Amino acid sequence: MSTASAPAAQQLAPLRFATPGGERAVVSETPVVLAPMAGVTNAAYRQLCREQAEAGGAPGTGRKGLFVCEMITSRGLVERDRKSLQMLAFDPGETLHSVQLYGVDAPTMAEATRILCGEFGVGHVDLNFGCPVPKVTRKGGGGVLPWKRDRLRAILAATVTAAEPYGVPVTMKTRKGIDTDHLTYLDAGRIAADTGIAAIALHGRTVAQAYSGEADWDAIAELVAAVDIPVLGNGDIWEAETAQAMVAHTGVAGVVVGRGCLGRPWLFRDLADAFAGLERRARPTLGEVAATVRRHGELLAELMGEQRGVTDLRKHIAWYFKGYPVGGEVRRGLGLASSLADLDEQLGRLDPDQPFPESELGSPRGRQGTPRDKVVMPEGWLDDTSGLDLDLASAEVGVSGG
Repeated sequence: MSTASAPAAQQLAPLRFATPGGERAVVSETPVVLAPMAGVTNAAYRQLCREQAEAGGAPGTGRKGLFVCEMITSRGLVERDRKSLQMLAFDPGETLHSVQLYGVDAPTMAEATRILCGEFGVGHVDLNFGCPVPKVTRKGGGGVLPWKRDRLRAILAATVTAAEPYGVPVTMKTRKGIDTDHLTYLDAGRIAADTGIAAIALHGRTVAQAYSGEADWDAIAELVAAVDIPVLGNGDIWEAETAQAMVAHTGVAGVVVGRGCLGRPWLFRDLADAFAGLERRARPTLGEVAATVRRHGELLAELMGEQRGVTDLRKHIAWYFKGYPVGGEVRRGLGLASSLADLDEQLGRLDPDQPFPESELGSPRGRQGTPRDKVVMPEGWLDDTSGLDLDLASAEVGVSGG
């Protein structure tokens, strides 16, 4: 793959998630985590990102990032929902099975954790308390749940206790809070540390912001200073250089990458290089991007079957070719492809020598939208921070995927 030089690189210590007693830990030489994204980070895309990461960094240095499965709901898992179970698919190279779990009820989360660790050999469980989707927040779930401090504490403690016999570390992800008047991240961080959570990732936006505006890296730095467990930063990491800038600004132990890798799995190669102190950066030609798309299609076909896999690839096409001179006709053809032969035909029409569009460096990717005037929550949600006795069953649908 074509490469370019970058400014002086920055080395960072390996990422380490330890169990409460410190007996076992998940370690990654590259302090980078792939954020779970519904409909995107299935086993095929995780393998593609992992292959790119392993092509970067210093050779023979161990795991080069954590690549987390799409979010699974605890209720769906406990009820043995077919879709939830199907999502627990891993490629043979995934020596660590890392899963993000969502839920609102402590006993259900504990039982789901026991299933993950005991039946599926999961070695890392991450808990999601950051979802800003209105259908979730209106029932008291996702990013608004940390407002209920005692309920958050109960969920974290139950999950850590369930994972402990298996030696599996539990981490969590959250947002700054509901809105600027109702922040929760510092309390959430302290509760996480008290209950044995191995690390906390903070997305530097509120639920009201969703994915709009800019991430608040100052809040991430404040959390780093407030807790004695590793903090990971999330939000606006578009290049390896912005990941390094976040580390320098906040002092985080690692970064979580979401939208920045859409259509750019090679970002994980750049991150492995950057955090190993190497200055090379991937600048793929159009032909090299086409080869990556073809590889992605192959992996999806192996995972889902050819027609379904190539059809699933369509959502990635605009991300892959953002900024490249592809042309409307070819884009339409790629958007209609339903077989690897169709994919080959359309990719063969591209000019492989077209250079990487430098103008795209540092630009946002994926959904952005606008801030919400009001976060939808259950009536009276903000009246107090107690929530142990609430019935939040409707906040968790029985299927997974975010």
